[in-house]
Amino acid sequence: MISDTSDRGDGKPEIIITGGRGFIGGYLTSTLLSKGYSVSHLSRKGGLRGNVKIYEWMPEKGKIEKSALAGNKIIVHLAGANLGSARWTKKRKRLIFSSRVDTAKFLYSVVSGECLKPEAFISASGTGYYGSGTTEAIYTEESPPGNDFLAETCREWEAAAGLFASKGIRTVMIRTAPVLAKKGGGLSGLIRSARFGIVIRAGSGRQYMPWIHITDLCNIYIKAIEEESMSGAYNAVSPHHTDHDGFMRTVAAVAGSPVFLPRLPDIIMRVLLGEMSSVILNGSRVSPDRIIRAGYSFLFPNLDEALSDIIR
Repeated sequence: MISDTSDRGDGKPEIIITGGRGFIGGYLTSTLLSKGYSVSHLSRKGGLRGNVKIYEWMPEKGKIEKSALAGNKIIVHLAGANLGSARWTKKRKRLIFSSRVDTAKFLYSVVSGECLKPEAFISASGTGYYGSGTTEAIYTEESPPGNDFLAETCREWEAAAGLFASKGIRTVMIRTAPVLAKKGGGLSGLIRSARFGIVIRAGSGRQYMPWIHITDLCNIYIKAIEEESMSGAYNAVSPHHTDHDGFMRTVAAVAGSPVFLPRLPDIIMRVLLGEMSSVILNGSRVSPDRIIRAGYSFLFPNLDEALSDIIR
């Protein structure tokens, strides 16, 4: 059995993050450090980066530094290949799936095999859980999953997280909408083009676009860390619903760009992006009511305020 090596003496658990060097992981690490948490990462090369201890792991080879998960820790599982960085070939889809699902299963095998019991397991997920169709439904955490690739990936991702729950470990899944941030995020390309006076609409423009500001997302993760009553799935999405046309018009207005809105037809998007285009061409509304009922108050509930913070 692995011994306890993380007694901090201040009552706070150490937060160990997979995917800590990624887009969300970087922001969350900085936020946690600013609040006095001890933060460590799991990465392919161990060492020390500033105040962050790096434990080595290679999940595809079944390797992890022995002391990584020992002690009074909360695991935050953010690892996952970037959805938008490459065309969704069969090989890429396998990587997207395995980097999320198989890594979670590997973490569970380590925790189970070493008889460890972290305080909590908090896993990323996505609003893609509900599928990429465009409907008038407003999806809640009780809504069934969709049946496309991204929905299946999210469903299996959460099922892997559920293994921890089956062992009595508090488990939270954060179903995250596309994130607004000054640097990085799935919506950064749309915002970047607006700075150069070009605001392009995709498809019909009537598809809904769930979104969340990176500050709200990090604060939701911190609430999940600190609030012991939280468990299960929570939608991390702004309460302000907008469609694609409305989103792009707001981007143009905040950026001070001319409202020049050429439209890229569906067929062009599908030729350019393949299966990944469905994420852009379709979308439905997602409700944040459960996280609001849990006591979370959004700092950026409105799109114009969020974009003003990002762009200006």
